[in-house]
Amino acid sequence: MTRAADPLTAVPFGAPERPDHPERPHHSHHSHHPADSDDPELAARAAELVRRAVLGDLARRVVAECGADVGLVGVPEPLPGRRPGSEGMVLRHWAGTRADLLHDVPVPAGLGLGGRALAERAPTWVPDYRAATTISHQYDAAVAADDLYAMLTVPLLDGDTVHGVVYASLRTVVPFGDVRISAVGRLAATAARALAGAAAWSRTKPEPVPPARPLTRREHEVLRWAATGRTNPEIAAHLGLTCNTVTGYLKSAMHKLGVRNRTELALAARATGLVS
Repeated sequence: MTRAADPLTAVPFGAPERPDHPERPHHSHHSHHPADSDDPELAARAAELVRRAVLGDLARRVVAECGADVGLVGVPEPLPGRRPGSEGMVLRHWAGTRADLLHDVPVPAGLGLGGRALAERAPTWVPDYRAATTISHQYDAAVAADDLYAMLTVPLLDGDTVHGVVYASLRTVVPFGDVRISAVGRLAATAARALAGAAAWSRTKPEPVPPARPLTRREHEVLRWAATGRTNPEIAAHLGLTCNTVTGYLKSAMHKLGVRNRTELALAARATGLVS
């Protein structure tokens, strides 16, 4: 097993091992950082290129420097067919694989070893993936196709943000020792710092939201009844108003809340706490 890169002295992810002109200073007052650009699209493209380079390089370095047979990296993405907002990732980067069954595999949080690391925000490992009783086994066929047994997964953490999960897998049954776990952990920490820096490039200042015009007492009354599914004539009869007056109040409330119909009006009213 080769020595893992020290995150304090290692060459940054994606950088050449030996610069063509080492005597040149690395920084000058003429250099430009993507974050300094006034073009948010340019900054976002630059951040995405760096992100892909870092994650792809991470998969390769797990194999080259940590003694793993296969390196994989899962990238957080919305998963088709899953509840909106549910956490998951897709295996987008790999090194050392023999088959392709582990390529582009969706992994919901909590499933398999990587999904468990994603959900728990902590490293997890097993000496024999296929015989492990502490994880789910949806991915056994893909793991067997690559003849993998021992597996370690480490989340790429930046505070509460998970930028991905790195896998280090071996084609033998063997317990993971502190040396190998620490080596993969150092690579994961270095990658997470690089990804956090790239993410900062594409962050733009949020547009100020103009304050919403408050609803009048009558608009609020009409809205409250409309949110329960009452028709305009029913609301008019209950409040002692004409149907045209009720319609006018509803149109005014919709305009103030920026919605287009009664369904959106009811949803917006509940979301903003105007009605329970």
